Amino acid sequence: MRIAALLVLGGIFVCGTPAMAQKAVGGPAEMISAFRLQHGESRVTMDPTLNKIARAQADAMAAKAVLEHEVLGSFSSRVAPAKAGTAAENIAYGYASFPKTLQQWIDSSGHRKNLLLHDASRIGVASAKSANGQTYWAMVIAGLYERREPQRSEPLVAVAKPAKESKPKRKQDCHIKLLGLCL
Repeated sequence: MRIAALLVLGGIFVCGTPAMAQKAVGGPAEMISAFRLQHGESRVTMDPTLNKIARAQADAMAAKAVLEHEVLGSFSSRVAPAKAGTAAENIAYGYASFPKTLQQWIDSSGHRKNLLLHDASRIGVASAKSANGQTYWAMVIAGLYERREPQRSEPLVAVAKPAKESKPKRKQDCHIKLLGLCL
């Protein structure tokens, strides 16, 4: 019951079906890509920045023996270095292998939705063991990365516009000045 409750709070990647998990060859990116392709989404690749974010999350959960998305602060602040336009996180604990963890995520509607994040192109996955031997998993999936401006063949030139001529300010006689106003 506790594991089921924790899976509701957070999830990790799992291949679509047990048969799919067995057929998937390779690491987490290949397994997740196989699941995504079966559901009309694009492949994902491992990303070093997302791996660091997932590693920090898994390590923190294992160190504190808690399954919690906010263990290191808000997800948006943790994922900001990736510069992704969209991102999601799945967490889990108690599964010794990634295929088993991924299957649990696939079987959970919220985690499944994260796995199928539209326009996702990169992932980061990590696991860490707690002092009592429990394995904690974190997966970050992201896409819609900020686009850099294309290189121009000609240099940009800034042109200064002449300042508008301003009328000289009329000197006012102030008898009473209150809150910056002349009365």
